[in-house]
Amino acid sequence: MRRYRRRERYNTRHTTGTSRKHKKHRQMKPRTRHRYIWKNQRPYTVGRMVVECGVFPLQRWVAPHKTYIIHIHDSFLPQLDPNPSIRRTDLEEKREIYVYEQKVEGGPAQIENLPSDEKFSEEYYWTFAKEKVNLLAQTKLIQWTTTKWTTLESLRRVFKQSLGEPECFGVWKEDWWFGLQRLQGVNPNVIRLCKEIPENLDVTEETVRGLLGDMTLAEALEKNKIFLCDLEITDNLACKDDRELASPLALFHLDAEDKLLPIAIQLKQKKGNDNPVYTPKDPSYTWLVAKMFYNNVEAQHHQALTHLGYTHLLMEGVVICTHRNLSPSHPLFKLMAPHFLFLLAINTRGLEKLISPGGWVDNCMTQGVKGIFELMRRGFDRWKFDREGQVEKELEARGVLDPNILPYYPYRDDAVPLYNVIKKYVSTVVSHVYDSPEKLSGDWELRWWREELVKARNQNGVGLQNVPGNSEEGFTTVDEVIDVVTVIISTCSLGHAAANFQQYEQYGFVPNYPGILLSDIPKEKKNFTEQDIMAMLPNKRMTLDIMVITKLLSSRGTNSLGNFEMQYLYDPVGVKAAEEFQKDLKKLSLDMKKRNIDRQWKFDWLDPEIVPNSISV
Repeated sequence: MRRYRRRERYNTRHTTGTSRKHKKHRQMKPRTRHRYIWKNQRPYTVGRMVVECGVFPLQRWVAPHKTYIIHIHDSFLPQLDPNPSIRRTDLEEKREIYVYEQKVEGGPAQIENLPSDEKFSEEYYWTFAKEKVNLLAQTKLIQWTTTKWTTLESLRRVFKQSLGEPECFGVWKEDWWFGLQRLQGVNPNVIRLCKEIPENLDVTEETVRGLLGDMTLAEALEKNKIFLCDLEITDNLACKDDRELASPLALFHLDAEDKLLPIAIQLKQKKGNDNPVYTPKDPSYTWLVAKMFYNNVEAQHHQALTHLGYTHLLMEGVVICTHRNLSPSHPLFKLMAPHFLFLLAINTRGLEKLISPGGWVDNCMTQGVKGIFELMRRGFDRWKFDREGQVEKELEARGVLDPNILPYYPYRDDAVPLYNVIKKYVSTVVSHVYDSPEKLSGDWELRWWREELVKARNQNGVGLQNVPGNSEEGFTTVDEVIDVVTVIISTCSLGHAAANFQQYEQYGFVPNYPGILLSDIPKEKKNFTEQDIMAMLPNKRMTLDIMVITKLLSSRGTNSLGNFEMQYLYDPVGVKAAEEFQKDLKKLSLDMKKRNIDRQWKFDWLDPEIVPNSISV
């Protein structure tokens, strides 16, 4: 009555014992990853006898001439594992495979060499490559040269003939759209409540007179109607070929209709005669140029930190740490593993193709590779687990968690409930795993894991700051473990989704969100023309690269959140928690669709149907 589902061409008669090659396949590679499980977990009857079926997931590399003892569900804390010596040996072997390397001085912890079982599956790899070929084929009728665009209209026309028009086409010049980009664009975590004008921002009552309705600036500040985006982190950033990058401050006003509108932009941090403050009262193209230069800088911040730094590369260190310290039999490994799928592979490939000298970032972004890694260094030194890591606390730190302060904020309104659904799922599993204080305090793998998460990056650690717990005891409460695991899963899913999947919509039409501008920062207010703007934009060949890569990056890789590509948890509590997780996500998806009906602009990037399980693109 035993029925097996097997992967690869190995066979065995038992779920435990020494693995044996089938005689027909003696020449196969010596290490193949596969698992044997009961095909049906449900009880069945034989005559009058009820037979219970169990699951014995192997989920690890299998070497010849080695004994494997796999127990039902294979989910044990290290102190409860019936075979602790085998478990320790397996972890020691993984530490030789998952090795940290700080490839950029002061940069993130990365993998030294990509382990073979972290590589893309053949199907996924070729789908990814095929998609890029298809995108390039869609542009074959257009003559992409190194010549410049002559008019904005000539630039717009090519989208109809190739990859499709980003929805911003008809609104990208509008002030309300510029405000909306701060609330539901690819970089929605910069805007903050402004209680007083920064000393280095040269804005007075006179500067914004007539832009605040019937309020004075002092009244607007007092009534929480003024918001600020301050990109001082880019100040004096050294970029490729000595390109000049601004470090702007942008001031916004929440008007009587609760629309966020820009009222002032200063492109450098220090006041000065060569650093004017631009406002909507300036000539239309002059004001448009100021907004484009602001967006140019925010694009550097988005790619270096919000996208690559705080999701891809931050989580790469976490993935390595998890493999090095938590056994595949550890319940927390099984809980997090679906959210690590292909992350190391896409990071390795991305660094080779996009973030390398002469690659996409070097050619199509002002900062280039030189600047992007320096910006990452600055950002990693500021990232705190108990602030940036947790959605509500990060929003609270910027003063924008309360809907009474900022009524329309789609990123917040979708991210908070999604984060809480993830936390509920994590809480169910973790609370069951550590149902007594002794189980938590006795878990030495968990202590190793936390120790390496906080260890400095130049000392073979991940370098996370403000992780709960302490160096002596590790995690001291179950809630601390729940918070850490929730942050990791949410970063790999909703965090990356918010920063990644609308890249084509924002970057594709270059003037809307320019990754690169080919002129110096304006140092005086002059009457700019459309010809001046065209001179700032990249040439046709660079535009093609921007369109194709951002379109490719905007494609989804893995399944929707909760629809796991591979099941790891087979214990009854884990299975039930996953089922409840899927139900909660389905309900949340319906709620988000309803909210989108009345929104100023569609925002569905955090709909659980769109959010993938992992960072795989």
